[in-house]
Amino acid sequence: MAERILIIEDEEKIARVLQLELEFEGYETGIAHTGTDGLILYREQQWDLLLLDIMLPGLNGLDVLKRIRATEFNTPVIMLTAKDDVEDKVTGLDLGANDYMTKPFEIDELLARIRAALRFKPQQQEFAKEQDEFFHEYKDLSIHEQTREVKRNGRSIDLTPREYELLLYLIKNPKQVLSREQILDAVWGYDYYGDTNVVDVYIRYIRQKVDKGSKQPLIQTVRGVGYVLKEQVNEA
Repeated sequence: MAERILIIEDEEKIARVLQLELEFEGYETGIAHTGTDGLILYREQQWDLLLLDIMLPGLNGLDVLKRIRATEFNTPVIMLTAKDDVEDKVTGLDLGANDYMTKPFEIDELLARIRAALRFKPQQQEFAKEQDEFFHEYKDLSIHEQTREVKRNGRSIDLTPREYELLLYLIKNPKQVLSREQILDAVWGYDYYGDTNVVDVYIRYIRQKVDKGSKQPLIQTVRGVGYVLKEQVNEA
C-alpha cells in the first residue's frame, strides 16, 4: 500500500509540483492551502508524513504543528519555509518537527529526507506503543500520566492533585455515567466519609478550567445520578 503524504502549502504552483513529484515516486498525496484546512484534512484521514509550510494564511505552520503534537507524535513532519530564519527552525524543531527545508530546495534532497523520515517512523511507533498505556485522549482533551500534562486543543491546563485525579478517572471512563459514589470511591478512597457534595464542587472547579473558552463542553451532568465525559448533544 502506497504511503500517504499531506502537503500543506499556500503557494498553489509549489504544492502542485510537489504533488506531481511525489506521485511519480509512488506516494499518495493530499493538498491543503491554509493551515485550518490542513489541520482538518490531517484529522479526517490517515497520513504517513506531512510537508508543512510555515507561512500559511489563518493558522500558520507552527500553530498547526503545535496542535498536532498536542495529541500525536508519530507522524513525521518536515517543515518548509521561504525564510532562512534560525529562530523559526529552532521553534519548529522544539515543537516536534522532524526535519526542516528552506525554499528553494532541490527535489532530490527533499525526497531523500522524506525517505529518511519514513524509515524512522517504525521506531517512533514502537516507542509510542510503549507509552500508550499512559496516554489518554477524548476528543481534543488529553492527559499523559507520566508527565501529568493535561491539554485541551493544545492549551495546557493546570490542575490541583485532586482535580487531576478526578479528570483522569473521567477520561479513563469516557461516555460512562459515573455516580457520585463511584467517583468518591475512585478519587477520594473507600474510607472517605465526608459529604458527597464534594464531587459537585470539584466538578465545578475542573469545568471552569477544562471547558473554559471551548464551544463544546465535555463534562456533562446526569440529573439524579452523577457525571459523564462526553460531547454535548444539541437537541433540535
